[in-house]
Amino acid sequence: MEIRVEGLRKTYNGRPVLTNLSAVFREGITCIAAPSGTGKTTLLRLLLGLEQPEGGTIRGTDCRWAAVFQEDRLLEDLPAAGNLRFALGEVPGEAGELLARLGLDLSDPKPVREWSGGMKRRLALVRALLVPSDALALDEPFTGLDEENRARCLELIRERGRGKPVLLATHDLTGLEDAPVVRLEDR
Repeated sequence: MEIRVEGLRKTYNGRPVLTNLSAVFREGITCIAAPSGTGKTTLLRLLLGLEQPEGGTIRGTDCRWAAVFQEDRLLEDLPAAGNLRFALGEVPGEAGELLARLGLDLSDPKPVREWSGGMKRRLALVRALLVPSDALALDEPFTGLDEENRARCLELIRERGRGKPVLLATHDLTGLEDAPVVRLEDR
């Protein structure tokens, strides 16, 4: 599977955010690297169909996407199992194992509003990795994570993203040195 953008343009209030961006995203992790505020989230939103470009073409996005947004987008009054059930319909058998690998407990009855930011981030990531998908869009998936949890999450992303395009927006390429990089600040 391949996702291709050619000559992509997007502005906000007359300010160019993406100007003539062309890139090809293939199977495996591709990092979308840029400082904050330079179009990473905008590019993902365009690929997900949440926004429309002012110009250019996007091909290959007519597939099933799973996403981690900048915000965790969790139901704060529900525990982990409730959040997964809401998004997935039922909690897959592998959910407990994936959560445990990231230091979380599926049977924890506490609502996620009582969790730390890093715990919420890991739950949001597991939720996205459990959704049946053909491609992943991950917007700053390591926000609020220490080095050890970041490494665990990256390992899980590599495993669960095998065979599909994984677009990972970040300003920190630690542990991702082997991944292709699309640098928006160069555009």
